[in-house]
Amino acid sequence: MTNQITPCLWFNDNAEEAVNFYISVFKNSRIETINRYTKEGSEIHGHKEGEVLTISFNINGQSFTALNGGPIFKFNEAISFQVFCETQEEIDNYWDKLTHGGEEGQCGWLKDKFGLSWQIIPKILPKLLCDPKIAGRVTNAFMQMKKFNIEKVLQAKDGL
Repeated sequence: MTNQITPCLWFNDNAEEAVNFYISVFKNSRIETINRYTKEGSEIHGHKEGEVLTISFNINGQSFTALNGGPIFKFNEAISFQVFCETQEEIDNYWDKLTHGGEEGQCGWLKDKFGLSWQIIPKILPKLLCDPKIAGRVTNAFMQMKKFNIEKVLQAKDGL
């Protein structure tokens, strides 16, 4: 069964490069299909026959579509993808790979080299923020961070 909701990511003309990058970052990933522009409609879409139109791909069971739609739209922080990590090693791995050529943000946010926003966060964070006795300390700790440091978040939880 396929996902009922599939995010479609609009790229200018580098969807294939982006998809290859994403499947290199995430272990359980694959390209499913590649559709190409035909000569029909070229006066409207402006692409040459055979150029990549869309790529269906999957990251850890989540389906995505990448579209070469042209320069009309750009990514912004209004949409981001959250990656919940068990260990600091996972956080470091994703952070290093996704910020390469991109930019770091606050509180675990980053933009990759294609301008797509990601949040690389400890899996335990939502649970910690649900406890009103510790949520303030945890929030104060991670508000000082760019890349999350799980040890410092846990120290804040314990009041250290």
